[in-house]
Amino acid sequence: SEQQTNEATGDVCSQEPKPGSDCGTEESEARVNRYKLFEKVMQKSLEKFIDLASFNRFTSMFRPLYKKNPQKIENIHKQFMEELKKAVQDAIGALVEEGQLEVKLGELDKLERAAKDSPSPAWRPSGIPEQDFCSFLMPYYQKQEAYMRVELKKIQAENAALAQKVQEGRESIAETERHICSAVDEWK
Repeated sequence: SEQQTNEATGDVCSQEPKPGSDCGTEESEARVNRYKLFEKVMQKSLEKFIDLASFNRFTSMFRPLYKKNPQKIENIHKQFMEELKKAVQDAIGALVEEGQLEVKLGELDKLERAAKDSPSPAWRPSGIPEQDFCSFLMPYYQKQEAYMRVELKKIQAENAALAQKVQEGRESIAETERHICSAVDEWK
């Protein structure tokens, strides 16, 4: 797979870099930056695609016209190749833009770097979808439950404080009623 990647990117480095060469760092950089690798692969693929549409193949399809006017067929081929190359590059550019490939491949690079620093093994499916789904959802629900318990305790504390204030208010009203009653009794 490394050799295919090297062929696709145009790297000529062997798998084992020679001392003093920059091959090893270029390979690791290419692996780290997926977007640059994607661009190289697309460029190399485009070049191979364009090579497949060579002038000889083109003229073999239009042999009678080529015999009549070779210069015109050559100009048509040139124009065709330019338009074809532009159309393919535009299509690739649209794909990259619509899919936000640069951003997403950059995020993938970051995830890979973060995973290298993580001592725990990466998650792998068990083969039992229900179990995998539960193993994903249970930690989420447990966090939600813990959050709800904390919020419930806060609300209960607030309710207890409000109940205490209401009780104090009732006692104050009862005390005021007694003062009023005693004052009315004195007036009578």
